[in-house]
Amino acid sequence: QAQLVESGGGSVQAGGSLKLACRASKESYSRECMGWFRQAPGKEREAVVVIYYGGDRSYFADSVKGRFTISQAYEKNTMYLHMNNVLPEDTAIYYCAAKTLGPCYTPEVAVFNVWGQGTQVTVSS
Repeated sequence: QAQLVESGGGSVQAGGSLKLACRASKESYSRECMGWFRQAPGKEREAVVVIYYGGDRSYFADSVKGRFTISQAYEKNTMYLHMNNVLPEDTAIYYCAAKTLGPCYTPEVAVFNVWGQGTQVTVSS
């Protein structure tokens, strides 16, 4: 069964770091079309860091460039989001997402078909 499960969220002080993990079922894992999204109250869900275009491209939201990175442990079907120097505006629910069928030519929310439940990240100032 296709499934993504996020973990690692919590509360952190501004300037600190967090590492989020996304554990995927075998049928959900994609090294070519997989990434992290987030949604803050009153805002649209947005891409944060996404691997797409057959795995050849990486998208970073302007707001996180230089602060967030992504890594994958293929043997564990796990993807990580490394959050460094976090800011209060990073507060949101963070979601892992994948596209398991067909191509992903853009890192947009609507492209991805499998989503986790999300994990809350709260950054205090």
